[in-house]
Amino acid sequence: MEVKLAIAGKGGVGKTTLSAALVQGLAHAGARVLAVDADPNNCLGRALGFPEDLLATVKPLSELKDVLADLAGTGDGGGFFALNPSVEHLLAEYQVSHGGVSLLVMGTVDEPGAGCVCPESAVLKALVRHLVGLEGVSVVMDMEAGLEHLGRGTALHVGALLIVSEPTAASARTAVRVARLAEGLGLRVPGLVVSKASSPEVVEQVRPYLEGLEVLATLPFDPAVAASERVPAAGPYVEAVGQLLQRLGRS
Repeated sequence: MEVKLAIAGKGGVGKTTLSAALVQGLAHAGARVLAVDADPNNCLGRALGFPEDLLATVKPLSELKDVLADLAGTGDGGGFFALNPSVEHLLAEYQVSHGGVSLLVMGTVDEPGAGCVCPESAVLKALVRHLVGLEGVSVVMDMEAGLEHLGRGTALHVGALLIVSEPTAASARTAVRVARLAEGLGLRVPGLVVSKASSPEVVEQVRPYLEGLEVLATLPFDPAVAASERVPAAGPYVEAVGQLLQRLGRS
């Protein structure tokens, strides 16, 4: 199975844990998988069990200001920059691999003003377009709620955006806002993943706030997940993610 997924949701809902579990499930099924960490906290590598000494060698691409400026064509201080720079070599140079999974840490770019497109952001958006266009590779992107690196050109290639929510009204309202933003970009939003659910009843309590968003999966609260940065190899949480992958594969 080859998928191109972006995972979004407000901080603390379990978005990174789900991203890592999806990556591991795809890898165990024999897929070539690229995990893309585009969240400001950059925790995906730890959730996947990458060794700390390897992670210490990784620097988010967004912090490589000189590299991004050169690619954007602004390294000489010029006032114009390329909106579609050549970025293919970034994957080869900056990804790291462990346990059959490749990891690329994007980081985030703070644009200087509302509606502004900065050169660094243009480069990272071009890179995401390249990544989701790769053939024979499943891509799972752990995003922040703002979907910063996605745009209309990228959305054409992303198979689906999964939104993660806790079973609370506040988290559900955020999920609805993310869904509206994503649909405005042309992204397919098949539905919502509810995490940290203590029972099926708590999911029913938030349905009135979902404005029609379908609940694709309910991930149970799993003490083994809560107690560790790394996704466990087995357990009720992993089983639920496996069922979600099967459903995505049929869609």
